[in-house]
Amino acid sequence: MKIIVSLCFGLISGAFVSAFGQNNALDDSIKRGQDIYQDFCVNCHMANGEGVAGSFPPLAKSDFLMKNRKESIKAIKYGMQGEIVVNGQTYNSVMANLGLLESEVADVMNYITNSWGNKNEKAVTVKEVSEVKKQ
Repeated sequence: MKIIVSLCFGLISGAFVSAFGQNNALDDSIKRGQDIYQDFCVNCHMANGEGVAGSFPPLAKSDFLMKNRKESIKAIKYGMQGEIVVNGQTYNSVMANLGLLESEVADVMNYITNSWGNKNEKAVTVKEVSEVKKQ
């Protein structure tokens, strides 16, 4: 009986999450993005997304990240240098081109825009990343 109840509750809970929360494709992308973040981003932006004051900008509750979607994708896709303002603080450092695939850029964007107090309802897609040019 416990198994059936647990199974039913799990199915109902899963349906609830799917119906009222993020979809499975976004959830999967976020999970992949977390692995990419751990491999490439954590050294500068830290495990908690808070960055390093004066050196590496925070991703946690980041106004720049959440208000500048295309520029954020561009930074991950091609690297970035020069001055930016994040949460009122000026940063002027270099982010190297990490050589990520467009699918990896989408996944890490989905992870960071849905972590540490950030909430992004619209998933970043591979198509969207492919349309961002270096210029």
